[in-house]
Amino acid sequence: MNEQLNPEKILQTGMAFWASKTLLSAVEMGVFTELAHGPESFDSLSGRLGLHSRSARDFLDTLVALGFLTRNTDVYANTPETALFLDRKKPSYVGGILEMANSRLYPFWGHLTEGLRTGMPQNELKSGGAGVFETLYADPARLKEFLTAMTSVSHGANMTIAHAFPWKDYQTFVDVGTAQGDLAVQIALANPHLQGTGFDLPEVAPIFEEYAATASVTDRLRFQPGDFFKQAIPKADVVLMGHILHDWDLPTKKMLIKKAFDAVPVGGALVVYEAIIDDDRSKNAFGLMLSLNMLIETPGGFDYTGRDCSGWMKEAGFSTTRVEHLVGPDSMVIGVK
Repeated sequence: MNEQLNPEKILQTGMAFWASKTLLSAVEMGVFTELAHGPESFDSLSGRLGLHSRSARDFLDTLVALGFLTRNTDVYANTPETALFLDRKKPSYVGGILEMANSRLYPFWGHLTEGLRTGMPQNELKSGGAGVFETLYADPARLKEFLTAMTSVSHGANMTIAHAFPWKDYQTFVDVGTAQGDLAVQIALANPHLQGTGFDLPEVAPIFEEYAATASVTDRLRFQPGDFFKQAIPKADVVLMGHILHDWDLPTKKMLIKKAFDAVPVGGALVVYEAIIDDDRSKNAFGLMLSLNMLIETPGGFDYTGRDCSGWMKEAGFSTTRVEHLVGPDSMVIGVK
């Protein structure tokens, strides 16, 4: 029996940070943006990137072996995926979230064991600095980069919600913690009869308005500045919260769900979406690891199952709930009043 067992998966997962950091460093150095101009010889590429001769070939060939670059004799090129998703100059760029993973999450995750033992955040808060949101919102350039990164990881789910939810039954919606506004924009593009509101802190307004203008939906989308801790959620037929609830502890989650209940009419709905953990808590590894990331990043945040969220919605007064898968690790929980 033992002859059929092998440690390959254990060793691959244990050393997976090697591959991860190789890709993150490539994104940081702009390898894929550089190659967006066309294939380049080893000498030219390593020179432009400022790579030391000792490691340059190993680094670039590792990216080939991992499937992120191609090589023809001595000439390197992007793959179709890295050309589309990792060229900083393309709107399809998803590297924003990887840049944040590289500069912030990678070093913080080195202290996961301490977080597991203490239950305390392992980010800037640990050394008495401001929290992640305070830090981001204080710097317009970093805020825009972060919100753009959020759009890149949410775009597929946003498009699915825009088409899969029964929008024909409603007239108005409000996207709480709207960020750049991609969810609101996708819903408006797919449903010309709807009027929508993006609700977020005042600093987000110019970023939201620029994004809505680019999509030509400013006639049906407006931004409303506000703080959901201090104010009521604007009234609408449907309230949406995407990647919001997992940032906070249980009393805050319940408070926000109650505010959403108060904002919608009878027949109205709350749509909560994020990497909802499966009820058995054994399959959605990404959702579970995201919950560990909330330990690293926040004083009380955690991810949760569809059953958990349905229970909180019913406690707030919603009469029926359902869970629907979106894309990848993301699902939505819908509560109807």
